[in-house]
Amino acid sequence: MTAGARAPAVAHGLGIDIEWGGDGVPRSRRFDDIYYSPEDGLAESRATFLEGCALPAAWAGRESFTVAETGFGTGLTIAALVHLWQSAKPVRGRLEVHSVEAFPLTRDAIIRALSGWPELRPVASSMAGAYPADGPGQGVHRLQWAPDLSLTLHVGEVADVLSAAEFRADAWFLDGFAPAKNPAMWHPAVLDRIGRLSRPGARLATFTAAGAVRRGLVAAGFDVRKQSGFGRKRERIVAVYRGRPPG
Repeated sequence: MTAGARAPAVAHGLGIDIEWGGDGVPRSRRFDDIYYSPEDGLAESRATFLEGCALPAAWAGRESFTVAETGFGTGLTIAALVHLWQSAKPVRGRLEVHSVEAFPLTRDAIIRALSGWPELRPVASSMAGAYPADGPGQGVHRLQWAPDLSLTLHVGEVADVLSAAEFRADAWFLDGFAPAKNPAMWHPAVLDRIGRLSRPGARLATFTAAGAVRRGLVAAGFDVRKQSGFGRKRERIVAVYRGRPPG
């Protein structure tokens, strides 16, 4: 990320406090974790999630494709996804995105967080224009700014949201804070529900390679592999949904 040095500041928005470091990278004070890599958050999202889910090849020839995400955060990964979709979407294709967030940021915080990548500016501007100024409240919020894509934000605890969800995903981005700092996002019951909301062959990607996450995904019906991580992260997980194991 290219950003001029700024003095640390704290933004008190709906749900969660954000601390901005001198490098411009936002940190969650609630979870004591960064929202994206200080090396290059956009490159991290592309390598971890888009390439991890074999996009755009996975949606080639599809008339509809559904991506689900746990942890909307700053919206960086979804902005990267939409940017890719706009340049490599299938003819007559439609992208449906569902993202879960328990502590949504304000519009200004999202704009600031995405400001370091000029190539994302048109997407970020459109997404921010459809996003509530103070952040969305509890419940389901459908944001649409183009006829071929929609973003549904599910605001609430991930277990509750996924228990009530009825969509079926072709790809999953698991992008909550680190499992050690936000264990509720990675609970076995959450991973099990992710499996139940997956279409056969659905792809999944995440930045973590924690053993408990791997085991939870296997139990939920995913074929799990480790790959080299981005930047300082040694390993990460990619997976394909094969169906729940017998028994």
